[in-house]
Amino acid sequence: MRVVVILAHPSPDSYVHALAHEALRASTEAGHDTTLLDLCDESFVAAMSAEEWKAYPTDSPILDPQVRAHAELIQTADALVFVYPTWWSGLPSIVKGWMDRVLVPGVAFRFDARGKVRPALTNVRHIVVVTTSGSKGLYIKLINDNGRRVLCRALRLSTGLRTKITFHALRGIHNTTHEQRERFLQRVGKTAARLK
Repeated sequence: MRVVVILAHPSPDSYVHALAHEALRASTEAGHDTTLLDLCDESFVAAMSAEEWKAYPTDSPILDPQVRAHAELIQTADALVFVYPTWWSGLPSIVKGWMDRVLVPGVAFRFDARGKVRPALTNVRHIVVVTTSGSKGLYIKLINDNGRRVLCRALRLSTGLRTKITFHALRGIHNTTHEQRERFLQRVGKTAARLK
């Protein structure tokens, strides 16, 4: 199985990094071909350029070699694991920008003969979302949990409704104990190890 872990956090000492590396470790030890895309470390540019916007509706929407390499990985992946902090009630801008630039027509979706949008990432059988937030769960729920909606609903429309979704969130992280963070880390590892 091919697993791609998409990590979005600027600090390599962060708990979010520890979560991504646990997913990477567990997935690799389970025998999966696992790749880590550390978006901040790769200095991935979140903003779509004017040239990319013009190319978006064409048969060649990807202009950047880094974006092309990421798209090729996604097109062969069986599982996508997103690891990020919830900021401003949603995805960090680098994740949203990555989606805007990588998940373009011909990669994430296509148009059928009648012009209807159809999923193009039907190779993806699992979407795993791992996030942390300073806010408590009730607050995130009241504001509709934007990151969860984008990755577990909108992205799933590009992979197909048979794609399995797993969502792990550690809310109110500033008030958690070391033991709670360790248990959450272990849960993420178990999920990555059990992907089939």
